[in-house]
Amino acid sequence: MIQKHTEEHSELMKLIFNYNDVFYSFFYDDISGCIHRSREYAMNYVYSGEMILDNGNEQIHVGKGECVFIPRDHHITMYKKTCNGERYCGIFLNFTRNFLRKMYAKFEEYRTFTGTPKLKSGVVKLPKTVEIESLFASMTPYFDPKVKPKDDFMELKLQEGLLALLHINNRFATVLFDFNEPWKIDILDFMNQNYMYEFSMEDLAHYTGRSLATFKRDFKKISDLTPEKWLIRKRLEVAYALMQEGGKKITDVYTQVGFKNQSHFSTAFKKQYGIAPTAVSMS
Repeated sequence: MIQKHTEEHSELMKLIFNYNDVFYSFFYDDISGCIHRSREYAMNYVYSGEMILDNGNEQIHVGKGECVFIPRDHHITMYKKTCNGERYCGIFLNFTRNFLRKMYAKFEEYRTFTGTPKLKSGVVKLPKTVEIESLFASMTPYFDPKVKPKDDFMELKLQEGLLALLHINNRFATVLFDFNEPWKIDILDFMNQNYMYEFSMEDLAHYTGRSLATFKRDFKKISDLTPEKWLIRKRLEVAYALMQEGGKKITDVYTQVGFKNQSHFSTAFKKQYGIAPTAVSMS
């Protein structure tokens, strides 16, 4: 799916409809978090239930009938919950790079805003507007699997979503119509902030604004370890500190720092420090 979710509990998600990985909707029956990673800009509308977005510093609550804008290449943890007896149902709209290029050529009046200051980075909770409400209400007939969306109508829905954003704040144009290649960001800064997540080498290259070859070359300049080994060492260092200083138990720590199971964590910990993690947590 376009959203490139890392969904540990995908079996709990029931897809309602999916149009070319651009417009899609699903029910979700679990309150555990999932990591949202998208390579496209997205609007996420809560049709029922509640969604909580956690970026590590703050939580954004999104209730029924509310919508958020999520930037491309953005990492955030999502919690989807039943609220007032209604399970979570979300409708997602994604703006691909190709679509935005076409719209940039079409909407000349918004090109003048591309030189103005950009919006703040991160998730933006959108005000309730008639345009957003009518856009997503018009998608509910597609909850019926017998109803198949037409390509030209879906193109109009994408345009409708784009215009809804631009009418809320024309500074969205500075973000959506920025077609420069992503800036390289500091590799170690990124990995220190995101060590607990599961990344492939390709993911790390993409999210730091590099080709795979450039990422490998740049990483060799800053560490003698491979990226995979660097991440394991970082997770172990954080786990050690949490157990020693915070008094946390092994079962509380290993998943928090990014290990999938306790056995792998214990083996790696003993190899790194020469003692079992129980020796630290009990000291």
